[in-house]
Amino acid sequence: MERLPEFIGNHPVLSLGMVAVTVVLIYNEISRFTQGFKSVTPAQLTHLINRQNALLVDVSPFNDYEKGHIPGARHVALSQLDAENPALAKVRTLPVAICCRSGVTSAQAAKRLVKAGFEQVYNLDGGVAAWQRAELPLVSGKS
Repeated sequence: MERLPEFIGNHPVLSLGMVAVTVVLIYNEISRFTQGFKSVTPAQLTHLINRQNALLVDVSPFNDYEKGHIPGARHVALSQLDAENPALAKVRTLPVAICCRSGVTSAQAAKRLVKAGFEQVYNLDGGVAAWQRAELPLVSGKS
């Protein structure tokens, strides 16, 4: 620790890079806690569906949904995802899990649901691709 000022003086770019990485990591962790929804693994999602009877909503494009989706998932287009949707309005206080092909679009959808007043919102981290990597079943076609 005594030589830290000397190191910073000799390596300013490296020191600034370390500070930047630290700030980004702290920001990422804070935003994860304040996002209002929880990210879950495929195993945790299975637990939510089986034990808490969570509604599973797939916001993937319809073609991707038909190619393969998690059993029991309902397709809702991202543009139709709002608190007034009849399928969602009545489950405002129940667990709602959101998924998509990769987990990116579903994170946006989860934020929208939290903003609309949903109390228990979960996002499948990694999406249907993570579900497949966990070697869990998919069904194709409409459900």
